[in-house]
Amino acid sequence: MARVDKFIWAVRLFKTRSLATNQCKTNKILVNGEAVKPSRAVKIGEIVSVKKNGAVFSYKVLDLLEKRVGAKLVADYIVDVTSAEEIEKYKLFIASQQSYRNNGMGKPTTKERRHLEKFLNDQDWDT
Repeated sequence: MARVDKFIWAVRLFKTRSLATNQCKTNKILVNGEAVKPSRAVKIGEIVSVKKNGAVFSYKVLDLLEKRVGAKLVADYIVDVTSAEEIEKYKLFIASQQSYRNNGMGKPTTKERRHLEKFLNDQDWDT
C-alpha cells in the first residue's frame, strides 16, 4: 500500500510531494468521494479525485508504486475517469482566465479596475 500524497506525486498529478501533501491537508484530494489525510493508504481499484480550479478530475488506481515514474509509464498505474462535464468546466475556467488579462499586462490600472468593478456589479448573477 502507498500513501495517497506519495502516490499522486509519483503518478505526476503534482510537481512536488509537498504540493500533494498540502492539497490533501486542504481537502482537495478525495478517495472514493471522501477527503483524506496525506498518510491515508491507497488501494487498487479506488477512485482518487483532485479538485482543481472548480473542476474535479478523477482517476482509477490500476496499480501501486513507491517511486516516481516517467510520464510514459503513468498509464500503467492510473486511468482518467473524469466526466465530460468536469472537463468542460475546466476548459471554461481556462478560457475565462485567458480572456480576462493577457500575459505580461501586469496588474490593472485604477481606471481598468474601476471599469471591471462596475461591469461585475452591474451583472444579474441570479439568472
